[in-house]
Amino acid sequence: MAGIYIHIPFCRCKCHYCNFFSVASRKHKPAFLHALKKEIELTRDYLAGQPVHTVYFGGGTPSLYTPGELQEILGSLATLHPLSSALRPPYPLTLLLKEKGKSSAQRPASPPEITMEINPDDVTEAFVAGLRNTWFNRLSIGVQSFFEEDLKWLNRSHSAVQAIKAIKRLQEAGYTNISIDLIYGIPTLTDDHWEQNLEQAVSLKIPHISTYSLTVEPHTALDILINKGKLEKISEEGSIRHFKRMQYLREAGYLHYEISNFSLPGSESKHNSNYWKGEHYLGLGPSAHSFNGVSRQWNVASLNEYIAKTSAGESCFEMEQLTPDQRYNEYVMTSLRTMWGCDSQKIMDDFGYTVYGFFKNSALPFIEKELLREDKGIYYLTDEGQLFTDQVSSELFMV
Repeated sequence: MAGIYIHIPFCRCKCHYCNFFSVASRKHKPAFLHALKKEIELTRDYLAGQPVHTVYFGGGTPSLYTPGELQEILGSLATLHPLSSALRPPYPLTLLLKEKGKSSAQRPASPPEITMEINPDDVTEAFVAGLRNTWFNRLSIGVQSFFEEDLKWLNRSHSAVQAIKAIKRLQEAGYTNISIDLIYGIPTLTDDHWEQNLEQAVSLKIPHISTYSLTVEPHTALDILINKGKLEKISEEGSIRHFKRMQYLREAGYLHYEISNFSLPGSESKHNSNYWKGEHYLGLGPSAHSFNGVSRQWNVASLNEYIAKTSAGESCFEMEQLTPDQRYNEYVMTSLRTMWGCDSQKIMDDFGYTVYGFFKNSALPFIEKELLREDKGIYYLTDEGQLFTDQVSSELFMV
């Protein structure tokens, strides 16, 4: 199940914590759109004819483009990439809603999951009206918090009121496959307010909730401001308390299917699940990564260089061939993050008996410490182990 990720590098303003490549300027939007369409042509053979079942627009802020401009990109993909045949006809949401009541024999083939990240302040009535005539059928809203003090601390461009209005406006327009992002560990975020954030998300009937621990990435504005003493340091103890309180979501019927992701059954992100399951994907746009099972490549993290090279028909990526040890390490790292766990039989089949033996022996101390559990050859992080995901994974790596 191959996927395509499209990185839209423009933002209205830079959030203090963000370390993704983006620019707080929109003057190159037309040139970028031209270059992106050119890259779609240049990479048409990357996935070797595999049908594409997921498309994900991330950023940056994809919703800084109009729905019509975003649909142009999808149209280019459908023409030049091996997208699932279900995507080729125009499937605006209005048509899908009309077809919903028909039997499976009467309905057209289900379209792939097509996601757009969107900021609450971009969800205007006009934007939603235009969105209904596109192929987007899943929306990921960057809420982060329902409290003003947290949004100001993060330097977000929207308000708490706008976040709730955006969710309700999309729901009223017929969108049900909605995800929201929430951030915990913010110094201004009290334990009670974090619980209220989770309760608000459940009360709004959000089927997918991504929860991210606030981390201080090097060279971000947050890193600089904390080092200068202008912002409070992040409390690891507070983040751990917030993580443990997410048990509330499980009690509310959500699956904790990946360390940072909860969903009602059937509402898991297919696109992101592809990453964790090692499926192939193509990344388009500056800084975007691609993976075809044997190699990984990443585009240059420079908007000017990306536009210049891609527009001229030149490649703008670096590539590395993955060694067996690297592929094993990636499998361990990604699989342990999920509810599907790490399959020791797959390790045997893909990497051989020696690596299989190394994995089992390395896992034993963590089973004894109750950070890992094993069931029929599948290894899972325990609730306590999820607090030490990176440490456990790294001890299981081949170095």
